[in-house]
Amino acid sequence: MGRRQRDQERERLFTRRSLLLGLGQASLFGALGARLYYLQVVEADKYVTLAEDNRMNMRLLVPPRGRILDRFGEVLATSRLNYRVVLVREQAPNVEATLDAIARLITVSEADRRRVLRDVRRKRAFVPVMVREDLSWEEVARMEVNAPDLPGVSIDVGQSRLYPHTEAVGHILGYVGAVSEVDLKSGNGDPLLELPDFRIGKNGIEKTHDQALRGVAGASQVEVNSVGRVIRELNRDDGRPGRDVELTIDIALQEFVRERVGEESTAAVVIDCRNGEILSLVSAPAFDPNLFSTGLKATDWEELQSHPKTPLTNKAVAGQYSPGSTFKMITALAALEAGVITPTQTVNCPGHFELGERRFHCWKYKGGHGALNLAEALMQSCDVYFYEIARRMGIDKIADMALRLGLGGVQGIELPGERPGLIPTRAWYQRRRGTSWPQGETINASIGQGMILATPLQLATMTARVASGLAITPHLTRKIGGRAPQDRAHADPASLGLNPQHLALVQKGMGMVTNDQRGTGYKARITEPGLEMAGKSGTAQVRIISKAERDAGVKKNEDLPWRFRDHALFVGFAPVNNPRFACAVVVEHGGGGSSVAGPMVRDILLETQKRDLEKRLAGCPTCGGEHRG
Repeated sequence: MGRRQRDQERERLFTRRSLLLGLGQASLFGALGARLYYLQVVEADKYVTLAEDNRMNMRLLVPPRGRILDRFGEVLATSRLNYRVVLVREQAPNVEATLDAIARLITVSEADRRRVLRDVRRKRAFVPVMVREDLSWEEVARMEVNAPDLPGVSIDVGQSRLYPHTEAVGHILGYVGAVSEVDLKSGNGDPLLELPDFRIGKNGIEKTHDQALRGVAGASQVEVNSVGRVIRELNRDDGRPGRDVELTIDIALQEFVRERVGEESTAAVVIDCRNGEILSLVSAPAFDPNLFSTGLKATDWEELQSHPKTPLTNKAVAGQYSPGSTFKMITALAALEAGVITPTQTVNCPGHFELGERRFHCWKYKGGHGALNLAEALMQSCDVYFYEIARRMGIDKIADMALRLGLGGVQGIELPGERPGLIPTRAWYQRRRGTSWPQGETINASIGQGMILATPLQLATMTARVASGLAITPHLTRKIGGRAPQDRAHADPASLGLNPQHLALVQKGMGMVTNDQRGTGYKARITEPGLEMAGKSGTAQVRIISKAERDAGVKKNEDLPWRFRDHALFVGFAPVNNPRFACAVVVEHGGGGSSVAGPMVRDILLETQKRDLEKRLAGCPTCGGEHRG
């Protein structure tokens, strides 16, 4: 092959390679061009949005929590301004030295100091960290005056919960607290729960109506730089504030009851006989919910936990007690409905009752009461009368009546922790003990002793149902956001279906307890004409006095240590001729029902009626009912 041919061959090879290379380059640039077209034209809107998201942040805004009001509009719980000291690490040259300087002006606990040092390490340098909250005006002024000497430190304004009536409403309202891990898991994805300073209801009405009180989160759209620092706010939606919750409570009456029971370990409930509205619900001693709104100190928590009279327990709904003789109305109604006794038929009381080889004593064991009819037996609280009629009908008829009158199950009150009490039956005993029901337990049950347990709320409900003949349901909520709850918007209590003559007879007996000189509660009567009450006392034995204690000089209940003394109970309704209000009081280890709890019920029902009269005369538009405004 000559030189010329070789040159031509190389030229063809080069041309072919150049062509392939050119085609490859053209393909590459074509693909790049197509990709650029796709990104900049086809997907333009998507990437504009992503760029905007990098430039803008959406931040949640906590809505104002709704208020809790009493039946007349008095504020029971609200939100107040909370002045806080915050620190920005990037603006503070030395965080520890800055904390020392702050501590010279206001109190900064060691726990607060440790928390701040932990948070400044975890958060970005420009993110504010709270040093201390709930500053007084004096502390705010002190910080502001010294602000030029405290770089990176400023006063921030937030909100915290305020309970103006403190301990009087602690067990009803409950309190708010920080969101826990459990709350997050059960929070249905509510973004508010992710906010570090957000508070939710932890107990009481605050917990029950938390969703309504919480409101709906707002949002703030802010422009940020590449490291997340806020440059400016672009848009703002304040969300929807929480709804107000109006309760059935009369706070003036609530405070009167709280003051009347004092620091005794006591539960008291006042209820409207016609509709089940609870006007007062007190458990003493109580706690101040304000202690929980900003964080409870360890010493305060330990004091509440170790208190022998359990101030953290709502005894009105969670305390379970033998009802004692306050249960006798149930036994009486059960016997009348079962037909084992008539209104005029008498039972002789010699002071004791024989059942086989066992003897059950009447409280008046010396001589007894003699022959008594039902009303007289209630008036004098004769145990033997009720032993006998209980023997005739058996435990199951008593249990049926107890359930009908509100015992033996939760009432559905809008408070966490309600307990059901206990009304035993033959079937229940067989399941629990694996044996048949002992007849002696029927005798104990007839006077509210033995296995029977009831809460003060149940006793108040029972009394209201006996007084009205209506199947009232106790409740605390009147309105949410200005409207009645759906389950009670148009609901009127149904009749219990009991014979009106039987109810009237039991009501008569209760009236004789307090208004007949022979009645066990005569000393606790209301003397104002037209406001008289009917009632029934009860004493629930906690522990018998042992032979060794009697030998050592312990002769009566008051000689025992406090925790072993009998519980004092009293229930009543008023006015006696037109029942409007019912009340139940239990004084733990208080002794005699008529002497200790009776005067409390008298004073409470008298005050309730006087307040009702005042409101009616003033034409109150919020009381409801036939004689209110």
